[in-house]
Amino acid sequence: MKSARGMVLVSICVLIGCGGESPPPAAPAQATPSAVDAAPSAAPAATAEPTPPPAEPTAEEKKKAEALHALEQDHAKWQEENTAELARWTPELHANAKALADKRYGSGRAAIRAAMAGKHRKPGNADRDKARHPDETLAFLGFKPTLTVLEIDPGEGWYTELLAPALAAQGKLIVTTSDPAGPEDQRSTFYGKRFKAFLDKAPEIYGKVQPLVVDDKAPSLGPDSSVDMVLLMRATHGMINNGTLATWLGAVAKVLKKGGVLGIEQHRAPVGADPLASAKNGYVPEKWLIEQCEAVGFKVVRKSEINANAKDTKDYPEGVWALPPALRLGDKDRAKYVAIGESDRMTLKLVKAN
Repeated sequence: MKSARGMVLVSICVLIGCGGESPPPAAPAQATPSAVDAAPSAAPAATAEPTPPPAEPTAEEKKKAEALHALEQDHAKWQEENTAELARWTPELHANAKALADKRYGSGRAAIRAAMAGKHRKPGNADRDKARHPDETLAFLGFKPTLTVLEIDPGEGWYTELLAPALAAQGKLIVTTSDPAGPEDQRSTFYGKRFKAFLDKAPEIYGKVQPLVVDDKAPSLGPDSSVDMVLLMRATHGMINNGTLATWLGAVAKVLKKGGVLGIEQHRAPVGADPLASAKNGYVPEKWLIEQCEAVGFKVVRKSEINANAKDTKDYPEGVWALPPALRLGDKDRAKYVAIGESDRMTLKLVKAN
């Protein structure tokens, strides 16, 4: 009995912790946090502001972009044409050009006719002879192979092809051009680059041509009284559009010798037309243009209808450029414009009176 009782007491002591300090309470169990609980609470997502649409380009910006695109297209087209033209210049053609340029001619007509028949001419250019009458036109102006001639604004060199070989042996040809090294986004630079390539392709025939880089707004054409003849072929409308006609005529008067000839061929506007309005379409009133020339000291000595064309009605959507050779409207009414032919043009011979 005693033994059993002692065992009970021992059990009670164990249960109540007899003989020592009570054990510290057990730390409460902590639950393992879930992945969601462990992650810091995210800030609410900000609503993104919509990207504003790009600003609509101004009319001026659109015009500039269109002009640049057109320039890039023209440049690409010219590069393709120039590659084909350079390939055309065989050693035989270079030799033919040299013989043509080295020859001395007894008259202006003989020199121009030889140049017209030359194989150096760009394909298609000779097709324009029947409309532009270069032989008769230059004879009317008094062209001789011994003159010093200044050609203003030669374009792609249609007349230069004829003048360069005709003047190479005994005379001198000066041709205005824009700067080929100017800003690439300027059309004037493209024109300068194109004309330089035209001259560079055949030094045998164009090597003696003197290119003269000019500022269209303030042209300086060389020493006073140093030139016998100045040619303005289908160029005065551009000067009118740029507001520089009087400036150009004044510069021409300075560079010409006394009695020197100013030859003008120009698309002719209807009688009484507003010169500022008609020039935008490429046409200029004849009487008005003569008055502008007389105002700076020129005198008309002869007029010619060599380049007249009664079929030209001068009322086309694209101005004179609707007609050949530009045919700017493409296939639209093409047969009509081809049938009309090149423009009605005045041909004037003026001299420097003083």
